Amino acid sequence: MKKKVGLIVLLFIGVVMIFDQLVIPFYISQGRVVVVPDVTNLRYENAERKLREAGFKAKKSYYVKYISRVNPNIVLSQMPLAGMEVKPGRNVYLVLNKKEKPTFLMPDFLGKTEFDVRQTASRLELMLNDMQTRPVNKSEEDGKVLNQSIPPQTVISPGASVSIIIGRYQASSEGIKKVTVPDVLGMSLTQATQAINDAGLTLGKITTEYSAILIPNTVISQKPAVSSSVSPGQKIELTVVTAE
Repeated sequence: MKKKVGLIVLLFIGVVMIFDQLVIPFYISQGRVVVVPDVTNLRYENAERKLREAGFKAKKSYYVKYISRVNPNIVLSQMPLAGMEVKPGRNVYLVLNKKEKPTFLMPDFLGKTEFDVRQTASRLELMLNDMQTRPVNKSEEDGKVLNQSIPPQTVISPGASVSIIIGRYQASSEGIKKVTVPDVLGMSLTQATQAINDAGLTLGKITTEYSAILIPNTVISQKPAVSSSVSPGQKIELTVVTAE
């Protein structure tokens, strides 16, 4: 009988110890919460360390599209959001910019309206570096793109700069000697200079613009626009590509 009572007592003590050492701590831990720190705008490695020190695990994810001029290693957003109370050890998803800069084919703007060009450029994140006008004799060309500095189907990336020339209908003037501005877009600077001099015009200010995809020393913009009627000796300003 005493042995039976002793076994019951020992069993009871064992149950109490298990409950005290395992069940209660587990129950208490289940209700513990911690505040998620703010790691946005930090470099990923710094954000990961900050989360780890706070008891969280960082998980890398990427934004759905590439954002130009944004460091691909900077945290854009996080989930859960900063300040939320969650269980410790939870994954925190950090959103970064896409690693690879996407490329696409340059659209054909010829014959399109200025409105259409601006809409397309905005959607593709193209920079309309220079929009010039050129007189035209046909009313159907009024407001339409006549030329573009980057040829259609050229492989480019978001942020690329493109210049376009738009037709403006006007009656032709007579009695005043004028010179037609030659088309030097896409030429090397040497070729463009020769063409300008041959037309009786003068080379003006030269501006450089960096591009990693276009051929260095190539003309990508000119002012006045192609086929404009100007006075002899008029200075023609050019923008050329530089690789640095």
